Amino acid sequence: MTGWLLDVESVADDLSAGAARRLSDVAVYRQAVTDVLAELAGRGRGPSVAVAERVLGRRLREPEFAFVLSATPSGPDAAIQRILRDVRSYRPRSSNSAGDLAAMIRITLLTQIDVLWWGHVRPYKYDADVLAAPELLDLDALRRDGRVVFRYRHQAATLVARAVRTAERAAAPSRAPATAGLRFACARAELVVLLNQIAADFARLAPPGTPRLWVTSVARSVAYQRHLRALGYAALLPSAHCVGYAADVEMSWFRQFEADHVLQAVLVGHQRDGDLNVIDEGQAWHVCVRPGAGRALRLIPRQW
Repeated sequence: MTGWLLDVESVADDLSAGAARRLSDVAVYRQAVTDVLAELAGRGRGPSVAVAERVLGRRLREPEFAFVLSATPSGPDAAIQRILRDVRSYRPRSSNSAGDLAAMIRITLLTQIDVLWWGHVRPYKYDADVLAAPELLDLDALRRDGRVVFRYRHQAATLVARAVRTAERAAAPSRAPATAGLRFACARAELVVLLNQIAADFARLAPPGTPRLWVTSVARSVAYQRHLRALGYAALLPSAHCVGYAADVEMSWFRQFEADHVLQAVLVGHQRDGDLNVIDEGQAWHVCVRPGAGRALRLIPRQW
């Protein structure tokens, strides 16, 4: 991470014909995902792994899926095998952001859009790689200068800090989201810009008294992603988190303010505009910024 500041000027997003076609292909892919989930839902109380594999093995080679899967860095066959592997390895756990097998299928299918956009970027393999990455902006520095308008907090790193946080949750369980916090408070400039825009839109449209947008996760290392997977979370690889272009935003906590549907509408609106890939992961929603989302970014050195 580096001590740089972000000076942002939004500009019109003039899509080339090729870029517009790619966005159209992504929209077709999303509709195909919806169709597959509807087919699986029509097979009773919930598909078995074997049924899901048969349906996906047939459907994923259809043109609607090929638009995206064939353009991922590893190619369509590897993408299909990756999806089927994620389905086979699914185990329902209380910590899993995928509440059931159908949710896991939806998450892994929509994650392929992230892979399409950022799968060619070298990921941060270890935590030290995240900390040393010069292209990641320090959110704490930006926040001190009033350049971050969303909320977040760090993970509790010590036993004392964990005890304090546990006591806070017991005393005021609705005061803050039930989330561990950011392991690394850093992200790509494009993602920071978009999170600020989402936060501003949410603040304008949410009911009076609603807290600001709360970000629960940004950059991660591959090692940490695997750790989350071992704990039972739907932490897939490759992941846009591991290249700094994805974030998770709290959703369930905003129900008490009757603002969760507003936030959902804001996120879906940005996805419709072509800026984001959005995935409902239950308590939090995953967002990934599209390459070349049409933002003019200028970085200037921080004056210490």
